Amino acid sequence: MSAGDAAWMLISTALVVFMVPGLALFYGGMVRSKNVGNMLMMNLAAIAIVPVIWVLFTYSLGNSGGGENEGFFGGDLIGNFDAIGLSDISGTDLIGVAFFMTFASITPALIAGAVADRMKFSAWTLFVLLWSILVYTPITYWVYTGWHHTVLDPAALDFAGGTAIHINAGVAALVLALVLGKRKGLGTEDMAPHNLTLLLIGTGILWFGWFGFNAGSAGAADGVAAQALINTFVAAATGMVGWAGIEWIRDGHATILGAASGIVAGLVAITPAAGYVSVLPALLFGLVAGVLCYYAIQLKDRFGYDDSLDVVGIHGVGGLIGGLMLGLFADSGVNESGTDGLFYGQPSFLLSQIIAMASVIAFSIAVTYVIAIALDKTIGLRVDEEDEYVGLDISQHSETVYANERRLRA
Repeated sequence: MSAGDAAWMLISTALVVFMVPGLALFYGGMVRSKNVGNMLMMNLAAIAIVPVIWVLFTYSLGNSGGGENEGFFGGDLIGNFDAIGLSDISGTDLIGVAFFMTFASITPALIAGAVADRMKFSAWTLFVLLWSILVYTPITYWVYTGWHHTVLDPAALDFAGGTAIHINAGVAALVLALVLGKRKGLGTEDMAPHNLTLLLIGTGILWFGWFGFNAGSAGAADGVAAQALINTFVAAATGMVGWAGIEWIRDGHATILGAASGIVAGLVAITPAAGYVSVLPALLFGLVAGVLCYYAIQLKDRFGYDDSLDVVGIHGVGGLIGGLMLGLFADSGVNESGTDGLFYGQPSFLLSQIIAMASVIAFSIAVTYVIAIALDKTIGLRVDEEDEYVGLDISQHSETVYANERRLRA
């Protein structure tokens, strides 16, 4: 790794770390004031727990070579223990360890938005630990190291985590929300975002950090990184245009919440394709995601699940949109390590994307459900009704973010 490449990857790593407090503010602005501190703590817990297990053993299992008759389960479903405790990893190789550690940290944090206002903090910390080991680790191995060792199609691509992170977190969020049940007062109490300024600050930090997330996934300061960076920029912009435009057409006005949601939807959709498509398709990725994710969040009312902050509709559906559109618009002329999609003469690649995403969805749903039920039957997932009424800031952390909440709950 050249000095320039190393410098870019160090910067990208720091940018992605910054996304976790950005996500905390984004989610924190969307919850009610009595629960904002709990949402901040749920995100902080993820960035505290995951790095510890990452350097101890999950990096080794999720990113080492595996292969026939090697590693855990013969190297077919997961890597091996060769790099446990980061043994024999030093110098610039540590940059890769740190960079992928930031991805592993933010993935469970995304799930927090679906369970806002009602999950025990103790259960959340155990969930992050178990889910990171049992779900994220094997999936990241399949996506980035060992597609060819599994039932998944070896031709599938995921530039920066559309499948491994966003689809994975989105379907896990749905499972956890279903097991937890709906928030008390949903449909009868005001549950609108309590602080749109906080929400927009968080959106800005996420957008800023996403340049490291996507462009850093090129692994070098080169043309692919530049392509990923500009694609990330324009997809976020058209995501906002799409979402706000639908609001304007349907409701006669655009909202700050909708604009922020559209930006994130566009960012999610371009993530799997950022380094594999050109600029004009990237514009379309964001626009389609902004429109379809808007409609996707309406489904929670129809199907009766309580995804508090629209993790399923934005991250799960946005990731699916990005993976499917990559199957259409992938262009090997943009990135020689990629391939061509349906519109560039290779229809089989779209099928590869579908197989890969379906496999990840099935695995994440099954294992997340087992973890959720196990925690529910042992320590319990959900706070009791009184604690939920009082607010999780007080009941789970004995503190509040705002002075007026302290007076109100006194």
